Amino acid sequence: QVQLVESGGGLVQAGGSLRLSCGASGRPFSRYAMGWFRQAPGKEREFVAAIRWSGGSTSYTDSVKGRFIISRDNAKNTVYLQMNSLKPEDTAVYYCAAMVWSGSVYESNKYLYWGQGTQVTVSS
Repeated sequence: QVQLVESGGGLVQAGGSLRLSCGASGRPFSRYAMGWFRQAPGKEREFVAAIRWSGGSTSYTDSVKGRFIISRDNAKNTVYLQMNSLKPEDTAVYYCAAMVWSGSVYESNKYLYWGQGTQVTVSS
């Protein structure tokens, strides 16, 4: 069994920063990529960022480019999402997910394992 646990969410003022962490535990598994998604109230879950485990190439949705940075620590089996210049529209529950097979990192149905989510609230 694989568990993904997010941490680092909270309440921050617009313009502030937060760093989310996602740790993987349980049985070892190979992964193609790790991603972050978010879901705001009344909206569908959307792709935020992803990092391919081999090589470390990254992808971002346009609305966070230049503000968010996804990174990984292989030794700690952890992926991070550094969020800077936060805006009220970034308010959402943020989910970490693991993709086991190659595919489009933008599509949530390609991810096999999911965390429970962490709330990020940005006040204006």
